[in-house]
Amino acid sequence: ALGELDEAESLFTEVIRLNPKDHGAWLNRSITRKQTAESNHIEQLEYVRQHLDRNDPGNIQICYALAKELEDVGRHEESFEYLQEGSARRRQRLQYDIREDEQAMALIARGFDDERMKSQPPSHPSGRPVFILGLPRSGTTLVDRIISSHSQVASLGEHNTLAFVLMREADGVTSKEELIRRSTSIDFASLGRRYCDGIDGFADPAPRLIDKTPLNFLYLGLIRLAMPEAKIIHLRRRPMDVCYAIYKTLFRTGYPFSYSLQDVGRYYIAYSRLMEHWRRVAPAGFLDVDYEALIADQAGETRRMLDYLELEWEDNCLDFHRHRGAAATASAAQVRQPIYSSSVDLWRQYASQLAPFEAKLREHGINVDPSQ
Repeated sequence: ALGELDEAESLFTEVIRLNPKDHGAWLNRSITRKQTAESNHIEQLEYVRQHLDRNDPGNIQICYALAKELEDVGRHEESFEYLQEGSARRRQRLQYDIREDEQAMALIARGFDDERMKSQPPSHPSGRPVFILGLPRSGTTLVDRIISSHSQVASLGEHNTLAFVLMREADGVTSKEELIRRSTSIDFASLGRRYCDGIDGFADPAPRLIDKTPLNFLYLGLIRLAMPEAKIIHLRRRPMDVCYAIYKTLFRTGYPFSYSLQDVGRYYIAYSRLMEHWRRVAPAGFLDVDYEALIADQAGETRRMLDYLELEWEDNCLDFHRHRGAAATASAAQVRQPIYSSSVDLWRQYASQLAPFEAKLREHGINVDPSQ
């Protein structure tokens, strides 16, 4: 999290020496750096895998570690096979129904319709919050690091303040559906005030505070009504790349849709429809930033974001990888490097394996290659 990656790798190696059955340490060591043909742990991981009981939950972490290291060294077919096995094992351990998330997003869109969004209920007048949101693995951590390198901005990372405050305002709800329905008519000014009091409680004096909770895209309408002066940056990434990136990540918590390609696809379709809805009912309500544009023109896109945030240019934002603050997300190691383009179109290494998934997105009107 602090970017001391060599020391972290050494410590994970020591953990494994002391307890070879700590399978999480094997995975964490694999993701600490990009492995090479000359230096990797593939042979050791395969040995561990062969000697694990079939029902041992450690198979999940070892499969993800193998998938990651094999991808690093260009053995893509083997990588995908381990990824499929690891994700299937993880999915089997979850009680999750994608239909609940699809229905929730559709209900949000109906509740926060054009009429609701054009109303002007009492709100909380604070421009301190900055929300960076989008799908996981879409570049939210990268943008968080860039912007929080500015002297007037600090990041609170990912936290549940908004969700907790909403639950308090919608007192007594017993289901997700009831919460969504009640959220359209709560006291928006109170919600905004309580949220700002909550982030003030982190005791950071910076004029702007970032909330980098990706799934806050679900609350975008709520944010606009409760805190109209808040800034919102939405990260977009090409569908196939972001869906593959989600699928190949073993998250610590959350994102139960990520362990099945069918679930990932259905979630992406529902998310895409909700974001189009927000663009219709809240025009100019947030800034879309394309991950690929940021990779291609870091300075230009950074300037565009700072202009949106009404902040003066600072060169520190280009050296975000030197920022010493902690990054406790799946991108913790990546954001310690300057911007790189190797993740753009990485999914094409698995084009044959992902062909049915690509076809399903196309069937639902998703432009899978916006570059064309």
